[in-house]
Amino acid sequence: MSIMNLFLHDKPTNIVLKLKDCEGKYASILSKETDCTYTHTLKILTQLQDYGIVEFEKKGRIKEIKLTSIGADIAHELEGLSRQIERLGQEIHTPTEEFEG
Repeated sequence: MSIMNLFLHDKPTNIVLKLKDCEGKYASILSKETDCTYTHTLKILTQLQDYGIVEFEKKGRIKEIKLTSIGADIAHELEGLSRQIERLGQEIHTPTEEFEG
């Protein structure tokens, strides 16, 4: 799967955005927050790790997931893109006045 295909899906994008404003999370927490199965979350996280977007840090028996510096940059850009898309969606649903003239 190419990196573009990865980010054109909701789950990977949501996982990266959930990691944006935290020091690190566990895969089980991410799976609950993104309404994704634990197995699918791990598959996505492994792909994100392969691209250098997230890193795993072992703390005892549990692995904590954090964004890398590149991952943080991508999360920031995704957040901006998400805001822009939401604005477009709101503009479509807002009635516009027609100009005569």
